This record gives sequence, C-alpha cells and structure tokens, in this order.
Amino acid sequence: MFFDSLTDIPKIASKTSCTIFVVPPDTKLETLAKPKSSTKAKTPPTTPDDSLPSPKNTLYLYPDESKATRVISVEQIREFLALTNSRETKDRFFVITPADAMNEAAQNAFLKTFEEPKDFCHFALLTEQPGALLPTILSRAQIFFPRLENTLDTPPKVNAKTPAAQAKILDQAKKLISASPRDLPVIAADLAKAKTKPREQALDIISAAIELLYKSYFKTGNAKFLTKLPAFLKLHDAIQKGGHIKLHLVADLR
Repeated sequence: MFFDSLTDIPKIASKTSCTIFVVPPDTKLETLAKPKSSTKAKTPPTTPDDSLPSPKNTLYLYPDESKATRVISVEQIREFLALTNSRETKDRFFVITPADAMNEAAQNAFLKTFEEPKDFCHFALLTEQPGALLPTILSRAQIFFPRLENTLDTPPKVNAKTPAAQAKILDQAKKLISASPRDLPVIAADLAKAKTKPREQALDIISAAIELLYKSYFKTGNAKFLTKLPAFLKLHDAIQKGGHIKLHLVADLR
C-alpha cells in the first residue's frame, strides 16, 4: 500500500492499531516535531508542518540521545507503552521514529502491546528501513510506502551513486529473489568476489531484495512474497554482523 505525502499519515494511522510508514530517503525525521531535548516519551510543544496528528493527542518516542548509540531501549519502550494504560476514550497516536532504532528487546516488548491493542491507541512507526523490524511486527502491521512512479522497479536507498550502479543492484536483487537452490552457489560466488567493498555491495543487493518483496506483496497481495522475507532478513543480519558472504547466501536462502 502507498501514501502520497506525510500529510496522509494521520488519516491512515487512525484506521489501524499499528501502521508502518516507510518515509522517503530525503525526509529528515528530526523535522517531525522532535522535542529539542528529550529522551523520554512526552507530548511535544508543536508539530512544525502539521504532517502528523495534533500534539494534544500524540506522543513521540525517539532514541535516547544521552547514549553513545542511537537506540530505543526496552526501558524506553516500556515507559512509552505504559502511557497506553489510561482511561482515554478519544483516539491517541503513539509515534516511534525511527522505528528501526528499537533494539530486539524493545521490539519484542512493543509486540506484546501491539498484540492486544486498545481501541483508542494508534501506533505509527516511521522508518527508512522496514527490514530492520522483526518479521512478527512486519507481518501484523500494515506497511505504507511513498507512492513513486514505477515503484516496483525503484531500488531502495543504497550506496550506489550512479543510475547504472542502482540498476545493476536492482537486477541482482531480482535474480537473488528468483534464484533456485542450484543457482545460489554461482550468485554467491559472484557477490563474494566483488573487487570493491563486497560486503557493502551484498548488503545493498539484499536490502533491495527485501524492499522489492515488501512492495511486491502489497502491490499484488500474493503471500508468496512474504514467505521469502524471513530468510532475507536473517541473511541481511548475518552479513551485517560480519558473517561469511558466500556461505550465508547459500545456507540462508535455500
């Protein structure tokens, strides 16, 4: 599914208990009503561009800036989710941005609340990297991508700087998605022997494949695209953590 602009977020979010919005690569999340100095969930004083719900019924959660790493911890998410335990009858919006900053423990804690939603609670998760979220969250939330021309042929944000390089990454991502177990060793060998930054290139291709799978599912409704996601998410995590490129490509995608 798709949205045309950030101004669509309130209307879309109000219809579901949890919605994931894949924000455009050039969107600066810091401009979306971020408090000047806050690491805890609290109502911000204003929404600069009115693209999100009114501050009167909206709470925001950001990474703890006092920490060396930009992570939303399980402690933060628990404190944030405690705010849902009110006797509120009017709709309230809980915005987590960037949602991919939640560590695994935080995502699991969020999932428990998400599984038993209250009628008045609407979660909006903003992220440029939906693949960084747990598959259980991705499979239960609605995901909206920005509407772009030829969206299924548009690669995600990658490190490639030229159109030719981006097209090559997209082509390799498509081959990886459709590869049979017999094809995988050859593809893996080609990726592993890249002359420059093989790990970075492999991650770009896998990220492109993940986004293509999401977009293809929400474009066609064909569940076969979702069934492939866990393996690609596992592969991306393994290679990002320094795993052997060739071995993981062959083992994780079989």
